[in-house]
Amino acid sequence: MTTRRNFIRNTSIAGLGLVAVPGFANNSFSAADKLNVGLIGVGLRGTNHLQNLLLRKDVNVTAICDVDDNRIAIAKKHIADAKGKAPKVFGTNDLDYKNLLALQDVDAVIIATPWLWHTRMTVDAMEAGKYAGVEVSASNTLEECWDLVNTHERTGTHMMILENVNYRRDVLAVLNMVKQNVFGEMVHYRCGYQHDLRHVKFNDGKTAYGKGVEFGEKGISESKWRTNHSVKRNADVYPTHGLGPIAVMADVNRGNRFVSMTSHASKGIGLHNYIVKEGGKDHANASVKFKQGDVITSTIGTANGETIIITHDCNLPRPYSLGFRAQGANGLWEVDGNRIYVEGKSEPHKWDEAQPWLDTYDHPLWKKYGEYALNAGHGGMDFFVLNSFVESAKQNIAPPLDAYDAAAWSAVTPLSELSIANNGEPQDFPDFTRGLWMKRTPYQWMKEMY
Repeated sequence: MTTRRNFIRNTSIAGLGLVAVPGFANNSFSAADKLNVGLIGVGLRGTNHLQNLLLRKDVNVTAICDVDDNRIAIAKKHIADAKGKAPKVFGTNDLDYKNLLALQDVDAVIIATPWLWHTRMTVDAMEAGKYAGVEVSASNTLEECWDLVNTHERTGTHMMILENVNYRRDVLAVLNMVKQNVFGEMVHYRCGYQHDLRHVKFNDGKTAYGKGVEFGEKGISESKWRTNHSVKRNADVYPTHGLGPIAVMADVNRGNRFVSMTSHASKGIGLHNYIVKEGGKDHANASVKFKQGDVITSTIGTANGETIIITHDCNLPRPYSLGFRAQGANGLWEVDGNRIYVEGKSEPHKWDEAQPWLDTYDHPLWKKYGEYALNAGHGGMDFFVLNSFVESAKQNIAPPLDAYDAAAWSAVTPLSELSIANNGEPQDFPDFTRGLWMKRTPYQWMKEMY
């Protein structure tokens, strides 16, 4: 692996990548020089990653792991249909993934499992010397956040949090505007995860996103495990889709850091009302007491003086929005309303339609690969986040979204839980970089490779 990575590092990156992408067609790897990837978790999200990996000519999928035999069968069929070599299969018990990590022909792993497994699997992967990509959120507790950082620093092995929204087209265009100082000195941000998940948290036990009000052992897919977090935790359990892009705009962990946070939760009635509406007041789940408030609002203060408001709103009927707002001394972007205002450029006191601005500042990645990426999932974001993971792993270098980011963004969950439980008491934000945020250089996002 060391020899191959040295070869990769000294090879022109422009010659590597996907079969079907213009500019990536002439892969300079021989078959033996491909990145060998294992997948831990091949549910709906893991299968999406698998399908995108199978489109690449610089990757071998050598192993898969899942405790659900049905998902294994689906994954094996995808690999066979792509003319791939049959993978080694693991999943006889919850810890069989460790046998996957022991394989010599696995260089990197993608972890797409229920949340409670994310940190332990990522830590075990780094301990085994495997470049790890983990789905969001990366951690559930502050101890787990530190586990990610400490293991990375001790082993020297890298991990990447696979936050796809960081690669959304409008997000990267606004990041370009922030970096070019279009809005002036940045002052305030808003973001969140505002998404009606009632049809995800409950189903009929047969269809992942079908009707029904079952969860836990009687549920299927995400309802089998995700809904229990709403039963047991009053916290923002899913902060990174909104916070990840904002943290990059604010150079968090690279010249800036989160300092403190306060959180409040509304009453929680949405999930109960949904059960009564869809299953009836006499359904067994109508008596379940959900601890999570329906709307959770957190405010973060940063070392450089910006404020960030994060909203978690998943239990009530509403259209989808991540609620982005990026505001500086000279102007701002708001995703709701798709609008931008820049002093001296916009008509005074009137919003501009955002799209002409977003087109002008379209990110180099999207300009070059946007047409191809659109079919990769989530409007193209999935192509870019996976490409960043693979390209970083091939060179064995720090990814754009690293262990310090995974820890800081995920820490919102336990800190919000503490603050809510203590009537909004401010919580000090750990400095996961141990002071190195003052010296770390921001990642060079404005490029067209990854």
